[in-house]
Amino acid sequence: MPDKINTTEDGAQRVFVAAAELFSLLATPMRLRIISAACESERSAGELLTAVGGTQSNLSQHLSVLYRSGVLSRRKVGTSVFYKVQSESVAALCRTVCTQVAMELDEEVLA
Repeated sequence: MPDKINTTEDGAQRVFVAAAELFSLLATPMRLRIISAACESERSAGELLTAVGGTQSNLSQHLSVLYRSGVLSRRKVGTSVFYKVQSESVAALCRTVCTQVAMELDEEVLA
């Protein structure tokens, strides 16, 4: 990790605030499951519900938060709404962290 995030203290502060907001956004297992499912391909809300579980109401709330934050994009076709990952950097971050956690959990099981 570099010693300096930004050349100015104000710039560094903005970076840390933005990163904290992103981590807060990703701090629920349901949102991580949604991002994982939407990484594979564009999916309808119904397909996401089947893939991630939970209730329709709860899924809808999480989809709304992820859409408003720019993580997901959406398009409407008739009465169906389709979602896909818009922020590849967020998807890559989630993949990296979840893969690392899975490897560490596997190591604990083997120990």
